[in-house]
Amino acid sequence: MAEEPAKIINGGNSLRPQKRIFLGLLALTCLLFTLILGVFWYVPYVGLTSINPHLPLILGIIFGILLLLVVGILVMLALTVVLGRDLFFSRKLRGLVIKLLLPLMSGVGKICGVSKEKVRRSFIEINNQLVLAQHVRTTPDKLLLLMPHCLQFHECQFRITGSTVHCKRCGKCPITGLVDLSEKYHVGLAVATGGTLARRIVVERRPRLIIAVACERDLSSGIQDSYPLPIFGIINQRPHGPCYDTLVNLEQVEEALRTFLVPEAVAAVEAPQPQPA
Repeated sequence: MAEEPAKIINGGNSLRPQKRIFLGLLALTCLLFTLILGVFWYVPYVGLTSINPHLPLILGIIFGILLLLVVGILVMLALTVVLGRDLFFSRKLRGLVIKLLLPLMSGVGKICGVSKEKVRRSFIEINNQLVLAQHVRTTPDKLLLLMPHCLQFHECQFRITGSTVHCKRCGKCPITGLVDLSEKYHVGLAVATGGTLARRIVVERRPRLIIAVACERDLSSGIQDSYPLPIFGIINQRPHGPCYDTLVNLEQVEEALRTFLVPEAVAAVEAPQPQPA
């Protein structure tokens, strides 16, 4: 039963285009690493034999062990992504993806003609899979909904940056629905104008898990900046272009809430409310 929400959040397809891009770039990165090790072993081959005839063999064994280690880690990462299960050290694997593989695969993607946006979208999808694989569950007071200010209607006169207490719930933007979800599940909701304010909000509220909505660029940088804090990213919709009256799928946000909240909190929401006498 615990896996069902994850399937809904991820569309029930274990090999969506974002995952295929990631796995493809992962395979290319592994191939390039193999070629680099091969070059490092082959180039000094003649020189090493003049020192000791066994040195090329020793160096080959060392490189072979290193290659097996890297390939093993990448295969484990790929299996975790495809199966959606916490096989081994998914938290460590997420750190590897965030700190090392994203910059490396961005370079590989550029060589292969894959745009930065596609690589970032793929990175967010893989990060989400690894967060789901950890089966993190938290109480409402330790979960934070972090939203971008561009979700607010551009002509709204009420300032909701940081806190949404001034929202009048006119229904002209998704903030109304997000406030409703915040109150329904008793979770925190904050709106940030950029990375600096988002980081300050995180430091002040100290959540255990964040469900964040933003564009590919802001989500990728936010996930990197906040590690090891788990962030589940939802990419916003931009029918009017970037940073202007953007939208978010509220059903996806609610499904994420139900996935990451402890069962008791979800059950409390579903329980029938007492009728007034």
